[in-house]
Amino acid sequence: MKPTQRLACLERQPRLDLVVVGGGATGLGVALDAALRGFTVALFESHDFAGGTSSRSTKLLHGGVRYLAQGNIALVREALTERSTVLRIAPHLAQPLPFVMPAYAWWEKPWYGAGLKLYDWMAGRARLGPTRLLDPAQTLAALPGIRPEGLQGGVEYWDAQFDDARLALALARTAVEAGAQLFNYAEVEALQRLAAGGWSVTVRDRCSGHSQSVEASCVVNATGVWVDALRARAGVTREPERMVSPSQGVHVVVDRTVLPGDHALLVPKTRDGRVLFAVPWLGKLVLGTTDTPRPDSPREPQPFAEELAFLLSEAAHVLRRPVLGRDIRSVWVGLRPLVAPPRNARGETKALSREHTVVVEDGGLLTVTGGKWTTYRAMAEDVMAHCFAAGLLPPRPDAQTARHRLDGAPVDGEPPSPPVPIHAPPGLHLYGRRAPEVLACPGAHNLLGLGLTEAMVRYAVRHEYAHTVEDVLARRWRALFLDARAAAAMAPRVAEILTEEGCAEPRLGEFEALCRHYLPTDA
Repeated sequence: MKPTQRLACLERQPRLDLVVVGGGATGLGVALDAALRGFTVALFESHDFAGGTSSRSTKLLHGGVRYLAQGNIALVREALTERSTVLRIAPHLAQPLPFVMPAYAWWEKPWYGAGLKLYDWMAGRARLGPTRLLDPAQTLAALPGIRPEGLQGGVEYWDAQFDDARLALALARTAVEAGAQLFNYAEVEALQRLAAGGWSVTVRDRCSGHSQSVEASCVVNATGVWVDALRARAGVTREPERMVSPSQGVHVVVDRTVLPGDHALLVPKTRDGRVLFAVPWLGKLVLGTTDTPRPDSPREPQPFAEELAFLLSEAAHVLRRPVLGRDIRSVWVGLRPLVAPPRNARGETKALSREHTVVVEDGGLLTVTGGKWTTYRAMAEDVMAHCFAAGLLPPRPDAQTARHRLDGAPVDGEPPSPPVPIHAPPGLHLYGRRAPEVLACPGAHNLLGLGLTEAMVRYAVRHEYAHTVEDVLARRWRALFLDARAAAAMAPRVAEILTEEGCAEPRLGEFEALCRHYLPTDA
């Protein structure tokens, strides 16, 4: 579809049941749930799908070991159930992963072992594997790169990992198949309450400059850390204070030689009371994360120097070889949309709950924020329940999203093939059952780097809503998040292919500048 025609289809729809603003995990989940119930739905995302927080997670689907330590049993139970659901409906993009928690003090192994066995027990039938106490030799075999001096053993337990941006894309494509209309680079410029009820929503297509208005019975604000900006645009007055207190988490990517093997590392308590992860992902190793409050919500948050220093210092306590600036392949920062209660005396946000909040605002604007990737589906169900309870939409039966396979997953009755682990280098397997469609595009054997082929770039434009070099190399393919230098080297050819496929502005220069921001100054 030509850019000038993208929003024209809305002219034929006099009134929608639901407009969703925000194309991250939560908004996409709501669009899919509503479409599967038979509602008419449009979703508008001002940038790219999962272009903000939803592509910058720690890549873990987990019940929350940290939340268990905080005593938040309800959140842990919900997340463990939802973890199992995502593994079932998107097995090509989410798989179990074993973790090892090394013990350097005599009491750590029995203490943390008991807590993780409780974690197992809470998972019930959703348990992914048994928790085991390891001796020092077994711990070093699982984590060959950790420091052996003083090692008392470790605890092995199971969680899961995923490719967040591609899972968001699978949600988007599944929602479209269910009848939803989804638009990236479509910015909501105005929200106006209608006298007869509902909303008039004015949207500008950032690709063409064309604007279009559409009416909807209900509007869901699912813009993550930016929910307060949309609330202000809608003229909400009942809740004048900010709903979101952003906190940023920094992630550092290095080669797997730093920590060989297929187990993830978990250090249960850093100096600031958080946990430290070292997770094998798409052929690299991800170190994370920090939890730093900030008053603003930039689109491209940058790591603070003290955050990088802290991460590398904490990693040096447990890794045999310290990570230096020159070892870093990429650094990314994600903003967490934490619900905003009063801060403590030091302004910290690490004690805030990761639970989500749904608020029906004046005029029927429904705002959802908080939560985490693991529970996106449950959040969407909660949003729909609030729509029904508030009389914004007529109640309809459950959408059964817990059983509805996402795009690329094997269909019911199809013999499953053993999935390639998410921690393996990226390749054609990430498309699942869509792989033959990718191979049918020109250039299937022309490799650009990091597993990306020319055919994959063409497929991203034709079928995955990609418009720019960043769309392709940051989210359709995770090159920017794996190796910023390699991504920059691949970018000119990707821009050429995008132009050949009809993309008027691939924005090559912007992406090359972005690559420099994903590297520390001393790298």
